[in-house]
Amino acid sequence: MVDLRSLEKQFLASHIKEGGTVCDFTMGNGHDTLYLSRAVGPRGKVYAFDVQERAVASTRKTLETGGAYDNYELILDSHANAANYVKGPICAGVFNLGYLPGSDKRVTTMVDSTLRAVQCAIGLLDDDGVVLICVYPGHAEGAAEGEALCDWLSGAYDRKEYCVGMFRILNSPDSPFFIAVEKR
Repeated sequence: MVDLRSLEKQFLASHIKEGGTVCDFTMGNGHDTLYLSRAVGPRGKVYAFDVQERAVASTRKTLETGGAYDNYELILDSHANAANYVKGPICAGVFNLGYLPGSDKRVTTMVDSTLRAVQCAIGLLDDDGVVLICVYPGHAEGAAEGEALCDWLSGAYDRKEYCVGMFRILNSPDSPFFIAVEKR
């Protein structure tokens, strides 16, 4: 069976540079933030965003107990406002859409802010950078986000500048899938 998380890490690993700048646009419980911290090393920089204080606290604990470098900034704000915090180019950005794992599922990413955040993330990409977007279509807003992202990304960027691909398990339509946007 395909392990979606392992496949995502392979995409990321080929783009992340030691000492680079990366973003976790939906920090959740901090597992991607920790991975990114280790991947860019002590000279790198990680920006992580979430709108929930619970996510920031959980991520901070994950980083402190997981051996993260002191190279991260946890930001209690929407990923749609990333440009207010991240000024330089990024070599990678990660989105895990949906709701905070272990939460009551009432707070979820939303189509409008996600589209703005993804557009911002792509605009921040350095040459040979990547943005990975994991979509969870098993709930109504997740399905709407996936549809909106696929519709928009299929025609938004010139193939000569960006390669936009998707990995989806076709015989399981409610399973998570991811979209990769690579800058040439």
